[in-house]
Amino acid sequence: MKQVKLHGGERIPALGQGTWRMGERTSDHNREVAAVRAGIEAGLTLIDTAEMYGNGGAERIVGEAMGHRRDELFLVSKVFPHNASRAGVRAACEASLERLGTDRLDLYLLHWRGSADLAGTVAGFEELQREGLIHHWGVSNFDAADLADLWAVPGGDACSANQLLYHLGERTIEHDPLPWMRQHGLPAMAYCPLGQGRLLEQPGLRALAERNDITPAQAALAWLQSQDDVIAIPKTSSPERQAENHASAEVTLNRDQLDELEQLFPRPKAGGPLPIV
Repeated sequence: MKQVKLHGGERIPALGQGTWRMGERTSDHNREVAAVRAGIEAGLTLIDTAEMYGNGGAERIVGEAMGHRRDELFLVSKVFPHNASRAGVRAACEASLERLGTDRLDLYLLHWRGSADLAGTVAGFEELQREGLIHHWGVSNFDAADLADLWAVPGGDACSANQLLYHLGERTIEHDPLPWMRQHGLPAMAYCPLGQGRLLEQPGLRALAERNDITPAQAALAWLQSQDDVIAIPKTSSPERQAENHASAEVTLNRDQLDELEQLFPRPKAGGPLPIV
């Protein structure tokens, strides 16, 4: 599988799995655990979650699904802005680790800027790094102005990644903050890379996929993976879909296919507010 370089230099998979909306209903528990486990078995070893998802329920799903395979995985979780004070990030991180059943996170993100004091958040992240509770830290839903503010605080330029809403049908970040990020060597993690499923119903995408013996999801994920600095984290509660998503890593879109997708889903002519869901 293709890899993407974090800002600090470590290379991680360009494709993983997300867990948003998991852990919310006990009736879905077994199926969601099976889905995450199927993803791991298919080779989707980068797993993204957050304390917000299901009030910690998604982290418990991940912990149950990974079992004794922790060393094979790259685990990402996120902290609420209101928990992101220097002392607060420790308490939040320790709670996430307990729910996940592990002693460390590979990447810990500030979920959005909110009212967080960036200097205090960074200092808290650095303490967690020194103690081995997290390996890397980063942010989510930051625009270029937010990132510039982050870079201005002590240690802020050690941020490893920025997680953003990004897919064929939502390309606003190509105006802001993606150019800033590329100038500073900061990769993007694309959440909702299938547009919460709506993208897959687009007739043009379906036709392109059918002509090329791939699925619409594989075409959409391959488009993201054609960029050297983008990590896609599709979420599915279907164990059967995990192998389909993983197979997108073997799809290389040629220039004609990329041009066709550009015509179907053109980049917006102007930027706008950072899209967030």
